[in-house]
Amino acid sequence: MLDQTCRLFPDMGSRHASVLRAALRLFSQKGYFNTSVHEIVAAGGVSVGFTYHHFKDKTGIAHALYHHLLGQMDLLLDCIEQDNQGAQARCKAVICMLFKLTEAEPDAMAFIIHARHQEFLPSEKSICSASAFVRMRRFVAQGVERGELKPIDPMVASALMYGAAIRLMCLRLDEVVTEPLSDYLDELWQHTWHTLGA
Repeated sequence: MLDQTCRLFPDMGSRHASVLRAALRLFSQKGYFNTSVHEIVAAGGVSVGFTYHHFKDKTGIAHALYHHLLGQMDLLLDCIEQDNQGAQARCKAVICMLFKLTEAEPDAMAFIIHARHQEFLPSEKSICSASAFVRMRRFVAQGVERGELKPIDPMVASALMYGAAIRLMCLRLDEVVTEPLSDYLDELWQHTWHTLGA
């Protein structure tokens, strides 16, 4: 099920989604501070009135985009949690999901991983404190509690579990890694689980 729906903008054709997609593209290309509402409106093919009515301003657009992306990640994690039992299956599925999203929606993943959200959304938690990332760490912590993972600090275990995968994602987004991330998945997972598995 996850393979067919591993998207952060699944079949959204509404004007609201058009604004979010346009903002995402422009924020990724130009940065938040160098993007204007009028550029977002033009790229999204919507009216200025619609945009100000639904989002109020650029901060409102960024806020909606931030919550949309993290909300979609939470839905994908729901599928992972439902379809997989145990830390090994869940954590591998998380890394697979992150790699697929990086390939399919690089602008979205760049916004999630690279953007310094607290510079333009100061009232939001840091990305590492967002629900999706807390849940990813919880999969690891549950594995430690159940003896599936070595008895190490769950925060250290989480950094080891996902750190290398996230670094590869950054290198792919920066075009240092030129091959699809799926080419690295099996080897990365083999070494990650060898390090952490009980």
